[in-house]
Amino acid sequence: MLKKLVTTIFIVGAACYMIKVKAEIPGLVPESNWDLGGYVKYMATGLVPDHSDNALDHLIHQRFNYEYRFTPSFRFNAGMRNRVLMGDSVSLPYYSQVTEWDAGYFDLSRNIVDNDKVIVNSQFDRLYLDWQGEEWRSRVGRYRINWAMNTIWNPNDLYNAYSIYDFDYEEKSGTDAISISRKLGFASSLDVVYSPSKDSNLQRYSARYLFNLQGWDVQTLLGRSGVDNVIGAGFAGDIKGAGIRGELTWFDPWLKDYQPQTYQQPQAYKQTLVSSVEADYSFGGQRNWLARASVLYISEPQQTFDAATYLTLPLTARTLSFTRYTGYADVSFDLSPLSQFTASASYYQDGSYFVGLSNRYSLAEDWQLLTVVQRFDGSAESLFGKTPSTLLFANIKWSF
Repeated sequence: MLKKLVTTIFIVGAACYMIKVKAEIPGLVPESNWDLGGYVKYMATGLVPDHSDNALDHLIHQRFNYEYRFTPSFRFNAGMRNRVLMGDSVSLPYYSQVTEWDAGYFDLSRNIVDNDKVIVNSQFDRLYLDWQGEEWRSRVGRYRINWAMNTIWNPNDLYNAYSIYDFDYEEKSGTDAISISRKLGFASSLDVVYSPSKDSNLQRYSARYLFNLQGWDVQTLLGRSGVDNVIGAGFAGDIKGAGIRGELTWFDPWLKDYQPQTYQQPQAYKQTLVSSVEADYSFGGQRNWLARASVLYISEPQQTFDAATYLTLPLTARTLSFTRYTGYADVSFDLSPLSQFTASASYYQDGSYFVGLSNRYSLAEDWQLLTVVQRFDGSAESLFGKTPSTLLFANIKWSF
């Protein structure tokens, strides 16, 4: 019923939007109390594994972002993505289930069409009410909880961890939660979040204290994240023009053995420290050179059985990597005012490595072309080295 209600809201909103656009008179249009935007993307993906057959997939990805402002301090937001997936991967085992899977308390994802040739999926990843006063703020529904200080690996991100290799989902997933925030002064606040789960073992709740110390943003947090009690901290600042950031979180499992209700293998959980430090520096100049580097440490990494599982299934702040030490670096610069090039690489302690190249090109005001090459490889016994492969992507996007 919830999804039908929100779908009706979207249809009515879209109709009102078209009526409004048609009726606009330049210079006489009052400020609207709602907005509707989004994009449409097409992406072709070529998978070229070293030791098996090549594969070609196609994705049409359409998104709506809707906001309605009841008052200046009270608003409603919804974000809906619709995907059409076609190609060789659609018929793989569990592909359909992974596409439809929704990690939230409410299941807001549906495969409308599901067969060996095409999957059409519709999902709400944003659906919330937000109220903001001078000192207090509250939000309820599905939204993104961003407690990260880092830009690459985020041990403090207890709610919305993501893969650094997933470039096509720029909004990133949301969480079903209730949050209350209180401003305490300059760059200082206290945030409390509760995120329920259908599986009571996986409910999450936590508190964060954010403050500024001599120009550095600092945060501390504690709570429960699924099977773990957690305590963590993070910082972000500047040293001689270089951005320096860091996060660490201690995971102490109150439930040592747990069978997840997903397609992951059962795990034995241990006390684990996850920490990451990163730095970036902008060289500026005509080409706008920017370099980043980061190191991730996990004291007790969880076992990963194959590369496909690690790269496909959702991550948590506990499972950002499968080795104790992991390194990452990238460099980007402008080839022209309309074209940006990025080269990136990561290296894992077991000998696995990743190399990526990408180029963003602005075709027109609302059109963008993205081309990406990704290579996963490594030593013979490493996770990526057991199934080395190259992925090729071409993505064209129209925003409205």
